[in-house]
Amino acid sequence: MEDLSRFYSEHTFQMHFESKRLKTFEKWPFDQTCSCNPERMAKAGFFHIPTEQEPDGVCCFLCFKELDGWEPDDDPWTEHNKHSPKCPFLKLNGKPVESLTVEEFIRLEIERQKNAVNKLFDMKKKELEALNTEVRREMEHLVD
Repeated sequence: MEDLSRFYSEHTFQMHFESKRLKTFEKWPFDQTCSCNPERMAKAGFFHIPTEQEPDGVCCFLCFKELDGWEPDDDPWTEHNKHSPKCPFLKLNGKPVESLTVEEFIRLEIERQKNAVNKLFDMKKKELEALNTEVRREMEHLVD
């Protein structure tokens, strides 16, 4: 159930709003002189999800694409489009979520929910594949 909170929490839902995404970049390793500055990252749909291994990790609030390994001259919109070209947020062309009609917002949220389910499915599938490999290895040891 821990995985679900990653996609279905009030915090994650608030990432619809650029101002909330921007607040997550407090410890972002790049400053205002870089193309991937906090404002541009938030505007491109990303929120900051740093880890010890990936201090520049980000996630799109809508397609849940996670990216890291940023360079100072990387453009957030270009990288978002390169790694997740079908993200519905990109189709808004920078239109703030706050200016969407109720119908547009609901359609966007439906897409976000679909993406969350798909991401969760992929995570669980990888877990099961790893478990399958481990069980197969154990079974082969029993035969030997």
